[in-house]
Amino acid sequence: MSFIEQARDGDVVTLTMNRPQTRNALGHADAEEFVRVLETVALDRSVKALILTGAGSAFSAGGDIKAMALTIELRQAAAATRLDYREGIQRIPAALHALEIPTIAAVNGPAMGVGCDLACMCDLRLAAPSARFAQSFIKVGLISGDGGLWFLQRVVGPQRAAEMAFTGDPIDAAKALAWGLVAEVVEAEKLLPAAQRLAQRIAANPAATLRMSKRLMREAPFTSLDTFLQLSAGLQALAQDSPEHAAAVRAFLERGKL
Repeated sequence: MSFIEQARDGDVVTLTMNRPQTRNALGHADAEEFVRVLETVALDRSVKALILTGAGSAFSAGGDIKAMALTIELRQAAAATRLDYREGIQRIPAALHALEIPTIAAVNGPAMGVGCDLACMCDLRLAAPSARFAQSFIKVGLISGDGGLWFLQRVVGPQRAAEMAFTGDPIDAAKALAWGLVAEVVEAEKLLPAAQRLAQRIAANPAATLRMSKRLMREAPFTSLDTFLQLSAGLQALAQDSPEHAAAVRAFLERGKL
């Protein structure tokens, strides 16, 4: 049975982590399928937005504890474990971050450990009232090995991220909203429709411009203003040369004549 279920509505793709019996626990073994699906979506230029959610009562309960126990029993060399991360679960943040279309996490329940990280890897997050978020790695003597702290600090700021990382304590949906971790809290039965409406609002815009806008947002924190202005000028020239831009200007002028 596949871990990732894929559905499409027009220009929007929804990916559902579908292992409710484990509360959508995620590990190295799931990386291959996850990345393959993301790469397929990335290559489809007709897709304009992606929604990620979980089946059942949880978004993702985090790592597979049974797999952790097995790793301890096997006493695997640290060098081999490092490669497991590089060739396993770390491929997921790399693939999600490289995705040029906007991504929305519809957090339907607890997002713990890697589940919290996965939500933070998306551009936008909506949450059900039952959602909880935790950097729970420290509770089992680990760190966020999937790179989650890189994303978390950019979402909630260094002090909030430090509190979550150093305590491992969960925060509820209301606090996640107050901290800016989620954009909106939506009743459970309305969560996925709300995410779909947001995705459709995004998808109403030109595909190429969406991708360029996301690229600019990705580059902004890491470039000087001069470099960023050069990049913006180049991408704006491409946007201005597009048929979508010309059509939008004509439509605006026509509306002004009415």
